[in-house]
Amino acid sequence: MSFQPVFAEFWEKVKESIENKTYAKLTLAKTIGDTELKNIYVRPVLNDDVFSLSVTARYKTEEIESFHTLDEAYIVLAPYMNNPFLTALLFTTENDITFKLNKKRVGSIIEQAPTFKNASDVILEMKEKGL
Repeated sequence: MSFQPVFAEFWEKVKESIENKTYAKLTLAKTIGDTELKNIYVRPVLNDDVFSLSVTARYKTEEIESFHTLDEAYIVLAPYMNNPFLTALLFTTENDITFKLNKKRVGSIIEQAPTFKNASDVILEMKEKGL
């Protein structure tokens, strides 16, 4: 069974957290072996009151940042699951949601108590502006 449907379900939780203004940050981590790409961080940004996501790929020697809509970000991030990342961590003010791939590459979603008490500054700014 493919893990993609479970990752799509996880992405729905990402969308909900942005809509509900509880999103703090998203990180792709836990690589398979020693890879050039170490992490990917996803943070919200507002540019002239237009919402987008900053996707920062952290490599051993450099960082590359790109900006995407919510739907584009899914298309950009999905191929990195299982190659090289096994975990995606969504931090919200309500709970931490982890998408994990096990050794058989079966996806699962785990919810835990929240790490962050406040949403991302950009999310808070959107709330204030009513965006």
